[in-house]
Amino acid sequence: MTSFPYLICSVLSFIPAIVFHEVAHGFAAAKLGDPTAKNRGRLSLNPLKHIDPFGTVLMPLLLLALGGPIFGYAKPVPYNPSYFKDKRKGEAIVGLAGPAANLAMALLAGVVAWLFYPSAPELVAESELFFYFYLFFLPMFALVNLYLMFFNLIPLPPLDGSSVIALLLNDKQLASYYRIQRYALPVFMVVVLLVPYIFHVNPIGAYLDVTAGTLARLLFPFAI
Repeated sequence: MTSFPYLICSVLSFIPAIVFHEVAHGFAAAKLGDPTAKNRGRLSLNPLKHIDPFGTVLMPLLLLALGGPIFGYAKPVPYNPSYFKDKRKGEAIVGLAGPAANLAMALLAGVVAWLFYPSAPELVAESELFFYFYLFFLPMFALVNLYLMFFNLIPLPPLDGSSVIALLLNDKQLASYYRIQRYALPVFMVVVLLVPYIFHVNPIGAYLDVTAGTLARLLFPFAI
């Protein structure tokens, strides 16, 4: 049974992770000359602007109930590559901006953990709130951000890692790539959820443990 502190730390980790991830996409697009996200109010840090009923709510709850790594996605920030001077480079920059934001937040959690490390034993013993912040929230925050980062770096549409594919395509292929992107997310997520259930093997979970899990353990001064 999931403990209440674990649930609270999961929510407080997951919401900022997906919000900053999506805002980073929109911010990168805006810097490249595309006002779409800004005009639609998607550069906001208000979580309600980014909630996707399945990816933000149902999927994380399902994974939490199954005891798997907590990750999901928000409503994708819209952008129009027609505004980019170089569509291919623009696609790559916008696509990788989200994972870069998650990496920055995970690194921040690690830095905070190291800064408190010398005085952590005393603070943990004296304060229950600090105990949960230091030993529950910081590792959870780092892990959730790293899960989201590495999951999105898988180079398959519609994930962010597929943005580098645009660098390799000609104009005709790029147009087809954009059409595939529109419909790839539901298909991909169904496969991600059904493969472990049907075949009793979880390649995504194994991949996240090797990548996100290993990096998280390297970031912290204590075992997580």
